[in-house]
Amino acid sequence: MSLSEKEKVRVLVLGSGGREHSICWKLKQSPILEKLFCLPGNAGIASVAECVSGISVTDVPKVVEWCKEQKIDFVVVGPEDPLTKGVVDALSDAGILAFGPNKEAAELENSKAFMKDILHKYNVPTASYIRTTSPDEAKAYIEKQGVPIVVKASGLCAGKGVILCYTKEEAMQAIDEIMVSKIFKDSGNEVVIEELLEGEEASYFALCDGETAIPVAGAQDHKQVYDGDKGPNTGGMGAYSPAPVLTPEMEQKIMDEVMIPTVKGMKAEGKPFKGVLFAGLMIKNGQIKVLEHNVRFGDPECQTVMMRMKSDLLKTLILAAEGSFSTMPPLEWDPRTAMVVVMAAKGYPGSYAKDTPINNVAAADAMKDVVVFHAGTGMKGDQVLVSTGGRVLGVASLGNDVLEAQTLAYKAVDAIDWPQGFCRRDIGHR
Repeated sequence: MSLSEKEKVRVLVLGSGGREHSICWKLKQSPILEKLFCLPGNAGIASVAECVSGISVTDVPKVVEWCKEQKIDFVVVGPEDPLTKGVVDALSDAGILAFGPNKEAAELENSKAFMKDILHKYNVPTASYIRTTSPDEAKAYIEKQGVPIVVKASGLCAGKGVILCYTKEEAMQAIDEIMVSKIFKDSGNEVVIEELLEGEEASYFALCDGETAIPVAGAQDHKQVYDGDKGPNTGGMGAYSPAPVLTPEMEQKIMDEVMIPTVKGMKAEGKPFKGVLFAGLMIKNGQIKVLEHNVRFGDPECQTVMMRMKSDLLKTLILAAEGSFSTMPPLEWDPRTAMVVVMAAKGYPGSYAKDTPINNVAAADAMKDVVVFHAGTGMKGDQVLVSTGGRVLGVASLGNDVLEAQTLAYKAVDAIDWPQGFCRRDIGHR
């Protein structure tokens, strides 16, 4: 009997951010859910799932052991770290179905250099590039190519390893910081240097079964920390879905030119990709180029996608993990616009204070068509909600159009009393 035929399912979600809160919130609505756990979770996730402390998401043997003890049927892996450590492989060996790619397939995100080579080999449109482990070779390439140019640490950097360089000095400094000063540690042992693409950025998700891909949804993210797309890149300061640039014709083009060729290429490499494939895209004059692939739901885009999804997420992810696309009904979506505004700690993405009190979240959460997703929160005592990270809350809303969703989201933001927090005031400006 396959898991999709079971009447009730015990589920574990791995992770502790806004993405995981939105996934837990959506899973909780499934009629086939028996019990929902989240490891480690956060103060907001505790309202929809039982949080599990004392185990790291990257301690693969302990995660598997805990799943066996609790008779977990299905695991949804949120962040990239446990995927690159092989948690899906270990769960599979223990006979537990998991949603996400195995360690080999997760290399698509673990190494930007590997990802670029796959795109190049299988004719997926992307920026011209080199990959190198030599600072001298990197600087010589910059001298030859000129600026503007993009310097990327090849390894995982929590969304912060990409530096856009508009002067030669900035580019040389980026090489020194990443490869010599090691600001991203070993993730900067190798760099990818590529042309700086212009156009409109968009994000797209597809479910993959190792053989092919089916479309999920698109969104538009705001990476820079300040209004007007100014300041350093962050993990994302807000997003909305659907994005006007992603017309039905453009979505089909993304599937045909990006998603399906990537999945077929990974299969040809002997590294079949199962799970959700995220593409960060640059679109200009109807043409697409891939900026990056992630091997999990991107955040904060995931929060907007979960707000709009009407299908049973649990059933959908189980069928995808089983490779049963043929029996999956078409995904259903709320036609309205979903938006999320990220509230972050002052100082982010640099240094910031932790354990600062946050009040009135319940008042914002109680508004019609608003959900406040927690990313970096904890409880002090029984009563006081405090910040524990840089990106702390995702204030999500649904509206008939971008303007209505935006108005509602900022109304909810303004209901929250958190003097040590800030947000961008122009999410959805495009």
